[in-house]
Amino acid sequence: MALNPNKNLKLYYSIKEVATIFSVNESTLRYWETEFPHLRPKTNGQKVRQYTDKDIEQIRTIYNLVKVRGFKLAAARKMLNANRLGADRSADVLHTLMGVRDDLKALKKQLDTLS
Repeated sequence: MALNPNKNLKLYYSIKEVATIFSVNESTLRYWETEFPHLRPKTNGQKVRQYTDKDIEQIRTIYNLVKVRGFKLAAARKMLNANRLGADRSADVLHTLMGVRDDLKALKKQLDTLS
């Protein structure tokens, strides 16, 4: 049986790693935990937060609503409560489009070097 190179072997991420992924402060993530009750990372005995892939997807949705689309926290919380699936899909579509944009920029850069 071959090893799947695409499989993510990491189960938990530190708050510092998650803050780096989203380019936000660690305090922002801690504040979002108080504002969004469904966002509850696992903590160990020393109160160190451990984020799972599911937590990161929830943060991606919150980040999309608050930082990208400009919702106030109360409006983002209301949208998540009213239409969780729609908000998740919106975040997924945005993430995919940003990846496509980055790929197109890299391709354009390669084409420009050929000219």
